[in-house]
Amino acid sequence: MPNDLRLLPWAGGEGKRCYLITDDHDGPVSRLADVTESIQLGMGNELLAHSHNMLPDTPPGELRFLAERLTEALADALRIAESRGMRLKSLN
Repeated sequence: MPNDLRLLPWAGGEGKRCYLITDDHDGPVSRLADVTESIQLGMGNELLAHSHNMLPDTPPGELRFLAERLTEALADALRIAESRGMRLKSLN
């Protein structure tokens, strides 16, 4: 479908959403977005596994740091899910 709109997995200036409008799903920005999504999801998985191991005996300062990283990972995962959902709708 020409001129598909893709929510990119990073924010632009002032934290605003970035979109890619293209009909080339294998272009350089699309490939970079795919790689970035994969890295973000992988980091989220590693962070989740790490949090399971450290939660029982963690001091409050480290818990805050962990909570901040988990929040970032969740935000990334939700943006990826939204982007992929938008792309699935455009295929129908």
